[in-house]
Amino acid sequence: MSAGHHHQLYRPGDSVVHRLPPQCKLLAAAGFAVAVVATPRESFWAFAVYAVLLAAVAAAGRVPSGFVLRRMVIEVPFVVFAVAIPFIGLGERVEILGVPLSVEGLWAAWNILAKATLGVVASILLAATTEPRMMLLGAQRLRLPQLLVQIAMFMLRYMDVIMDEMRRMRIARESRGFVARDARQIPVLAKSAGALFIRSYERGERVHLAMLSRGYTGEMPIIRDLSASLRQWGTAGLLPGLAVATAVLSWSLS
Repeated sequence: MSAGHHHQLYRPGDSVVHRLPPQCKLLAAAGFAVAVVATPRESFWAFAVYAVLLAAVAAAGRVPSGFVLRRMVIEVPFVVFAVAIPFIGLGERVEILGVPLSVEGLWAAWNILAKATLGVVASILLAATTEPRMMLLGAQRLRLPQLLVQIAMFMLRYMDVIMDEMRRMRIARESRGFVARDARQIPVLAKSAGALFIRSYERGERVHLAMLSRGYTGEMPIIRDLSASLRQWGTAGLLPGLAVATAVLSWSLS
């Protein structure tokens, strides 16, 4: 079950971060996120430390800053929501550049932006240094529910197949003069969506029967050895360990 291409978020490389087993990186990213969320919003220095830690990971993984910044566009909805909070927040207000803003809203906006940004960057670095299939195998290694992991594997493998099928259907419509100009074309698009669902469902049945005929018993075989050494666990644990220490110190100083 290996795809013959790399995901857009993955950046091939041979750095020390790339070579870490996926289960180590998954736990490291999860531990880092927990530490960031648990940090008091007033501890500005702690968030600066987290940013430095992520910069160190990016440098070790040879992930350029431009690569990370281009993929942070996913955070735009959080930014819009956070910017609106000081304007609509209640309680004590303070004027900034002549605009009255909620003090509690400003704190909430900072809290959301800081923690969401750090979480997004950590996720981007994880995806940039770990192939999607290896990430799922790492989740399987961590004893996540087998069924969920396999569903995600098939979704990853066949998403491009379904998208290619959708592209061929679009070309077929356009070759017959179809142009989606207004709401009158909605019935045609709805029929296309229905046909795509039926084709995908039938393809899934054929794939399942093919797997059963090849001895599938509910578990996907793992060909590559994903065992992690103590040294690798220690290397991966540097990020969450330092983050947890920073979070604990921030609480003691607050």
